[in-house]
Amino acid sequence: MSDEPESVSASRGVTPDSLLHTGGSDNPSAEDLVLASGRDLTPQTLEWARRKLAAEGRAAIDKQLP
Repeated sequence: MSDEPESVSASRGVTPDSLLHTGGSDNPSAEDLVLASGRDLTPQTLEWARRKLAAEGRAAIDKQLP
């Protein structure tokens, strides 16, 4: 984590930390999981994501994020 204020980091083109963390209270959607995995949104990848979320819950998306 940078000690610089977010405005300084943002001016350099770096995504602020506050935008990188998903937080524990949100419910990721199948679309979120597909995009976090770097895949294209297709009917097949959305179905994969739905199955993954059903089986693993929030952990499915947490595994995709740094």
